[in-house]
Amino acid sequence: MACSGEDDSQNQVTIIDRIPTEGTNGFYISNRQPLMPSSLIKLPVGAVKPEGFLKEYLIRQKNGLTGNLGKISAWLQKDNNAWLSEDGTGEWGWEEVPYWLKGYANIGYIMEDQEMIDEAKIWIESVLNSQRENGDFGPKIMDGEHPDFWAKMIMLYCLQSYYEYSQDQRVIDLMSNYFRYELSVPDEEFLEGYWQQLRGGDNLHSVIWLYNRTGDEFLLELAEKVHRNTSNWGGRDLPMDQVKNYFEVRDGGEVPDWYRDQVDWHNVNHAQAFREPAQYYLLSKNEQDLQASYENFEIIREHFGQVPGGMFGADENARPGYADPRQGVETCGMVEQMNSDEHLLRITGDPFWADHAEEVAFNTYPAAVMPDFKALHYITSPNMVLLDAENHYPGISNKGPFLMMNPFSSRCCQHNHSQGWPYFIENLWMATPDNGVVAAIYGASKVEVKVGDGSLVKIEENTNYPFEEEISFTVNTPKEVAFPLYLRIPAWAKNASIKVNGQLLKENISGIGFAKINRKWADGDHITLMLPMEIELKEWEKNSNSLSVNRGPLTYSLKIREKHYKKESDETAQWDSKWQKGADTKKWPSWEIHPVTDWNYTLVIDENDPLSSFEVMKGRWPRSNFPFTVEEVPIKIVAKAVQIPEWTLDENGLVGELKDLPKTSDQEVTEVTLIPMGAARLRISAFPHINDKPKTND
Repeated sequence: MACSGEDDSQNQVTIIDRIPTEGTNGFYISNRQPLMPSSLIKLPVGAVKPEGFLKEYLIRQKNGLTGNLGKISAWLQKDNNAWLSEDGTGEWGWEEVPYWLKGYANIGYIMEDQEMIDEAKIWIESVLNSQRENGDFGPKIMDGEHPDFWAKMIMLYCLQSYYEYSQDQRVIDLMSNYFRYELSVPDEEFLEGYWQQLRGGDNLHSVIWLYNRTGDEFLLELAEKVHRNTSNWGGRDLPMDQVKNYFEVRDGGEVPDWYRDQVDWHNVNHAQAFREPAQYYLLSKNEQDLQASYENFEIIREHFGQVPGGMFGADENARPGYADPRQGVETCGMVEQMNSDEHLLRITGDPFWADHAEEVAFNTYPAAVMPDFKALHYITSPNMVLLDAENHYPGISNKGPFLMMNPFSSRCCQHNHSQGWPYFIENLWMATPDNGVVAAIYGASKVEVKVGDGSLVKIEENTNYPFEEEISFTVNTPKEVAFPLYLRIPAWAKNASIKVNGQLLKENISGIGFAKINRKWADGDHITLMLPMEIELKEWEKNSNSLSVNRGPLTYSLKIREKHYKKESDETAQWDSKWQKGADTKKWPSWEIHPVTDWNYTLVIDENDPLSSFEVMKGRWPRSNFPFTVEEVPIKIVAKAVQIPEWTLDENGLVGELKDLPKTSDQEVTEVTLIPMGAARLRISAFPHINDKPKTND
């Protein structure tokens, strides 16, 4: 149906699997030949401004740990800091500064916060002034007998964002000279060492980024060298259909063949490095490279990711036989997974990666951090009911207080958490090869983007998604301009619809893809995307047939009332934590979170009419504009449930494993409340399976 007064040709809506890549965007830097064409193109940092709870998140980050870590972390103290040294000497010269700066600086650029921009500039200027005659820059770091390139891979991200913000030519010059230095290093000395070899994909990303801006052919030679010396994330002996083992091995048993068939099982390594073959695919054009990243994603979830929330159990490494939803993942792993999803969305144009970025961002990452963003913990699990300062080894693979919320602790995550939300926000909108724009990931925001004939348009996205079903867009343009606007259709969507200026243009849209609206846009044009959300039940057959409850992009967890216990941060930090002299433990306390209400419930489902077992309760949007707390969630689900008395904490202080539970319960059926998983820092998200129908109060 066309809008009133407009002909049908100006209101075309087509549903497509992928956005075409035949053209080249005329306004934003795309892949040069001989690279594969860009599927989607990142907009410069600051082009997308958050609204709603996404903006509130950045405000809380600034006022919380991200914005104040410079007063806490020993690695961020400026005295004798190697990252501020002209000759590369000093202390604190590894990953922590660039980890923190990635997110800190970008929050400043996005929010136009001059205080944060100025603080970031201190570090950026020092880096730009640190380049040596041989092209190396920053701290002089060795990994054993070889140069350590890892921390500089992270700093290159920071420099790229600064260049997007400032167009400072010194960034291009430094990176060009540095990459000539990398090319001069013999292969036997390049990327030699555990972290840098596994994570060489981050180096490859920066080489490709620079090539697209300069066209210098030596960078293609370097890209080949980086890939050649990076761990082989594509090599595998066993085909996927032979990977069938699951709970059969505990520590001490014979390691199954499939476990040897993946280059590494460290959660952060996997979350950020599994994409490397797909990055190399841009140069190789070999579909096997692209497929390798998809297989890497699948294989860790086949064994350790049969759980809700989008992640997998690897605390800190994934171990055969430890795949229950009580196993967790580092906060680092979450934000690196989100970053990888965003990379792969741009590389492939596959909306699957946008769906997955939302799954992790909305369901898992929020629970890793206190609501005020003033403390975080190392490990977050789909099923966890006690956050304390105790050691939970061997239930968790390392020894230490990994579950409590501590601003002084979790050294890598303490710094690396910062990138999660700003990078997510930057990728909400992307340019397309046909001079259009795509709403790739959904969230309240505003974007300024050049489209069509080069006109700069502004689009405002107004929504409380993922808590509500309606997403509206308003176009602001100084003149009429024709361009394609793409809206992502999530895989879970059923019967979605699109209106333009109140007129229905498309309905009954289902399944993953993009809706392309190709028309001449005028100032004030209004688009409404409705994504009806229905309750869907997911059975995790490999995890004892456990059950999770989804509605749209959100998974729901049992509501557990919390009691918070304040602790001294310096007394409960992990062994490798370091903080500045004078860091105020009173201002920055740690928190244990204990359950006040029972948690050992499972759901009772009417097999003949499963959805009748649930009632969706919609409430008011919180005044705080922050929906990720037990008290302020704007939506709940009431469900029927029954307790399992045998389900208790085990000898390691963790939730008992599902496989050990009885399949029946003699308890009476009652009602429980489910809340969005991301708001539940104590959570049961994978509910045990029971066979017999429990008795009721009827």
